[in-house]
Amino acid sequence: MQPKISSLADRPDMLERVVGMADSWPEFVIQDLVGAAHFPRIAAELPEYVLFAEDEQGEIVANAYSVPFALGTEHRGGRLPANGWDAVLVWAFSDLRRAVRPDTVSAISVSIAPQAQGRGLSAVMLSAMRDNARARGFREVVAPVRPNAKHLEPHTPMEEYARRVRPDGLPQDPWLRVHARAGATIDSVAPASMTVAAPLADWRRWTGLPFDTDGDIEVPGALVPVRCETERGYAVYVEPNVWMRHPL
Repeated sequence: MQPKISSLADRPDMLERVVGMADSWPEFVIQDLVGAAHFPRIAAELPEYVLFAEDEQGEIVANAYSVPFALGTEHRGGRLPANGWDAVLVWAFSDLRRAVRPDTVSAISVSIAPQAQGRGLSAVMLSAMRDNARARGFREVVAPVRPNAKHLEPHTPMEEYARRVRPDGLPQDPWLRVHARAGATIDSVAPASMTVAAPLADWRRWTGLPFDTDGDIEVPGALVPVRCETERGYAVYVEPNVWMRHPL
């Protein structure tokens, strides 16, 4: 059965359940300070851009967050930012505060509850996000995509990884392939889409790794190595994403 898709604007009573849905994001990923400051605001200030799926038992099995923003302004010039996910969150809420009319919707996240993974819900939620943007008069959705098999090759440059295709011409990476099947094309790599800089004690707690040597540390779930500076007492993760454009 197809899940029931709703928005928080239509079902505000579901806020706590949607926000509290279990997911499988690595702990360090949610420590990005820009995301920590702005992501919770989407449900509160832009509930019409928060979608969720319920199964036949009424359990929430997936959610999808997006934000409207103005890409075609004089200063932005239609160019997707190299700072990817972080930048588009800042732009969206800056535009909202200044009453700048948005012309584009950016995907922010698609999350599937652990017990519902493997059912094709990612594609369902991506389609619902596109439909929601189209219904609101937008002609394009963009997405700073986090390729979901890139963590298996943390030392491969993202540009090389993202351009790999199968014999049928679709991307080799599964999540990039879902976007491509929905009609998206690759625009560019956002080399600094998300940044997590924290003391070593935090990294040890998040990952269970010792973080006791200088240099690049491979962390499970990380798309690129984490740079460790033991004498300075911190480590930095700068995650690249892949910008994809969905015409509507």
